[in-house]
Order: sequence, then C-alpha cells, then structure tokens
Amino acid sequence: MMDFNEDTTLKEVLEFSKGEDVLLKYNVPCLGCPMAQMEMADLTLKDICSAYRIDLRNLLIDLNLATQNAIEK
Repeated sequence: MMDFNEDTTLKEVLEFSKGEDVLLKYNVPCLGCPMAQMEMADLTLKDICSAYRIDLRNLLIDLNLATQNAIEK
C-alpha cells in the first residue's frame, strides 16, 4: 500500500489507479499542464498544494483513503 505524504511526487500519485481521480476532485491544474509533464518526478504534493492553495491535509487524507479502499476491494 502506498502511503502518500507531502513529499510524494506527482508521478507517484499518477501511478496509483485512483490518483488522478483524487487530484481532479481538488482541481489540481498540473494534470493538463505541459510543464508539469516534464517535472512530474520532481513536483511534490507539498509544492503543488502550496502553489495552488490546495488543502494538503485533506488531499493526503483522500489519497490515503483511496489506497486503503482499493486494497479492501
């Protein structure tokens, strides 16, 4: 099970099957950004949330719940 934290990269989140769904819920603009495509391995959740004023704590809760739910199924 992946344990998402503030240092998790965008690339790592997108490797998780439900990762994109959670990011879309928070309107993370990086998903459609050409620059982010080149920086995915370096962009952390902390960086993204800070830049776009996204609630990091709630994002992490949702990502970790999604991984837990995926395992339970």
